Amino acid sequence: MTTTLAPTAGRAGSPAAPGPRRRRPRQTRLLFMLPAAVFLGVLSVYPLVTLVRMAFSKVTAATLNADWAFSGLDNFTAGLESGDTGAAVSRTLVFVVVVTVLGMGLGLGGAIALRTRGWWSGALLALMVFVWALPPVVNGSVWKFLLADTGLLNTVLLGTGLRDTPVPFLYDQHWALASVAFVNAFAVIPFNALVYRAALLTIEPEVFEAAQLDGASKAQQVRHIMVPSVRGTTLVLLILTLVYGFRSFDFIYVMTYGGPGTATNTLPFLGYLQAFVRYDYGLGAATSVIAVAGVLVLAALYARSIRNEEKHG
Repeated sequence: MTTTLAPTAGRAGSPAAPGPRRRRPRQTRLLFMLPAAVFLGVLSVYPLVTLVRMAFSKVTAATLNADWAFSGLDNFTAGLESGDTGAAVSRTLVFVVVVTVLGMGLGLGGAIALRTRGWWSGALLALMVFVWALPPVVNGSVWKFLLADTGLLNTVLLGTGLRDTPVPFLYDQHWALASVAFVNAFAVIPFNALVYRAALLTIEPEVFEAAQLDGASKAQQVRHIMVPSVRGTTLVLLILTLVYGFRSFDFIYVMTYGGPGTATNTLPFLGYLQAFVRYDYGLGAATSVIAVAGVLVLAALYARSIRNEEKHG
């Protein structure tokens, strides 16, 4: 009886009752957040702290399980003086630009195509979901066969007479970076298209009907209705696509393994080679810290854009 009557007495008019009632939901939220915070600390913060500590230490295969000697900025200066880090930063920027421009532009184009109704729209949607769901290792292996000398693309180019010799998509210094960046963009297009499609479907059909009555063409509808309506979505997708391009690793590993030479050595892959192929863990950690710093900047921009989006509705 006591336990059932106590809350009723509190609601009856005690001025102290609203205080605990307000604190309880906050405590409940903190309780639900606790498991995520623990997993985040164990699986993200601790490895990140270890990575930074390794970047400022001399760590090789011989000293990996021993005490790490502090080396200051030696690993960072060694990477810069060798020229590997600077060249990798340049290649990463080119890679990110190609992935972002193609991923955003073709993603919006795909969403506009998917907005219409018809059998081909459903087929395109199914194809995009299929491509998006493919593991990167499988996707990269398929493209590796398609871009080979005897692959589909070179067979078409040679058969139509557009080329006399196969295009060295994966073993030419310039073609290789562009080819892997294109495949990365191809993999992110379905995700961007599906998010854009969800944003476009929020536009009232009456808006397009009014535009048609005013004589607006399809291109004008895209420019003056669709693009302004998805501006907030574009900002969020832009940052996500930048992060995706900046941290890309798996397609490079499968298709070129950083080659030919160092043509596709972006920052994440260079860090992998230095740490797990050359066993210079300190140098590899320093390269990875530079890549992580770039991703953290983009993550901060993403969080800020989300906050602004929620604030302005």
